[in-house]
Amino acid sequence: MARRVHQSREDAEFDFILRTSRVPVLAYFTGTWPKAIEPCRAMDLVVGGIADEYAGRLTAVRTDITRCPAATERYGITGAPSYVLLKEGEAVAHGTGPMTTAEVREFLDGHL
Repeated sequence: MARRVHQSREDAEFDFILRTSRVPVLAYFTGTWPKAIEPCRAMDLVVGGIADEYAGRLTAVRTDITRCPAATERYGITGAPSYVLLKEGEAVAHGTGPMTTAEVREFLDGHL
């Protein structure tokens, strides 16, 4: 995964990233159960590329659903992969399921 994608290993770390980001945050929620592993791995590459492409305009953070239960509940995440675009801590867009790079761009561009 690209170096520009932050990893939140716990809710406090996720909240810190939200508080300190000066640009919108793409929270990318992943899962470790068998049916989620492959789609999430595929999205790692897509989100990594997007993080590089949108550098300076977007902060991307990979968030494990089981390690960040408060964030998962706060944003109504029920499956993985899922995405929430946050501006100043407020959710402005939600998405779920595997997406192509073009679909992620479309998801973002309407809100950035």
